[in-house]
Amino acid sequence: MTVRYRQPGVVLTDHRFTVPLDHADPDGETIELFAREAVASDRADAGDLPWLVYLQGGPGFGADRFVGRQSWLGRALREFRVLLLDQRGTGASTPANRQTLPLRGGPEQQADHLTRFRADSIVRDCELIRRRLTGGAPWTVLGQSFGGFCTVTYLSLAPEGLDTALITGGLPSLDAHADDVYRAAYPRIERKVRAHYARYPMDVERARRIAGHLLEHEVVLPNGYRLTVEAFQSLGALLGRREGSHRLHYLLEDAFVRTPGGIRLSDAFQEEVQGLLSYAGHPLYAVLHEAIYAQDARPTAWAAERVRAEFPQFDAAKALAGDGPLLFTGESVHPWMFDCDPALRPLRETAELLAARTDWRPLYDPARLAANEVPVAAAVYHDDLYVDTAHSLRTARAIRGLRTWVTDEFEHDGVRTDGPRVLDRLLALARGEA
Repeated sequence: MTVRYRQPGVVLTDHRFTVPLDHADPDGETIELFAREAVASDRADAGDLPWLVYLQGGPGFGADRFVGRQSWLGRALREFRVLLLDQRGTGASTPANRQTLPLRGGPEQQADHLTRFRADSIVRDCELIRRRLTGGAPWTVLGQSFGGFCTVTYLSLAPEGLDTALITGGLPSLDAHADDVYRAAYPRIERKVRAHYARYPMDVERARRIAGHLLEHEVVLPNGYRLTVEAFQSLGALLGRREGSHRLHYLLEDAFVRTPGGIRLSDAFQEEVQGLLSYAGHPLYAVLHEAIYAQDARPTAWAAERVRAEFPQFDAAKALAGDGPLLFTGESVHPWMFDCDPALRPLRETAELLAARTDWRPLYDPARLAANEVPVAAAVYHDDLYVDTAHSLRTARAIRGLRTWVTDEFEHDGVRTDGPRVLDRLLALARGEA
């Protein structure tokens, strides 16, 4: 069933596709995928437009919900018919969350179920959809962040389905264990935090004061989230976005209010913080985050939490006992999140089982990537908070013909904040025009 409607300058068509839950068992259980087709209104009936499929960052996020020709979409619509795919388990596709996963059974059954929600399954979903929409013609893929990881998996598993591959902030290491990812991440996070404090020196004392309050008081946000000092530190994930440092600064400046019971964190502060920290809208991000780095018999075993212990400067209590700044953390998932967040609490045992799993399949094929024939261009953001630049460049050298654009003009969200320019540059690189 398809539904067609209009927004300014765009004709949209909603598609729903039935795909196997397990592509190794094509006649078994199925799930539903949602995807929104977008085409420029003056080309809506053109039959010769090539397709571009957008793979969202994550894992666990549905595709962007644009209004009209926002961001990179307007540039893409000048020459493509665009498909905005809600990857399995996200958005309007068959959901996978605390409400639906108990339908699978207990934690063991839930964990087994979720092993089918990684990049390899997403790529095979794309291939089924592509054949239904394009009549078999290859298409262009634009992969942002985790979507870029999926794109490298696509080049490994089904390059025949690709005309061109465009990657923004999403070139993964082909062989790094999750431990390696976080050993590279924590020093990068520290640099970002110190750069924030250099920009806003008044935030040093503000952050220390909030952290001290949280160490002394139990704070439960309106949605039931337990705001611990570690949870507060995780707001450093903002520092990987273009406006993130400024947003963090404004968040910190009015955190407290005087009440009859004494100084407390204000309702306004708590409301904004719960919106930033809650995983209610994207639980797969927390449950599967470290699994995106798993490719062999080694368990991820809560890598971010274990590796953090190697960097004692992130210990809030130690920082507050001295006169140094409190260090925020970045894009990492920790077991305490499954205690703090009511959207994750029912999934704690499921997440533990996934963290202990030792039968992960490889997501990348180095030999096939070395023989790649698909035009590939990748934007690598210098000192990207979320994806290690050195890892990305090593992978770029391992994919035959890949052209990189290494830039410090953007943070991790460059394709969202200056999408037309980023997409222009990548298309020019892929086509040999730059």
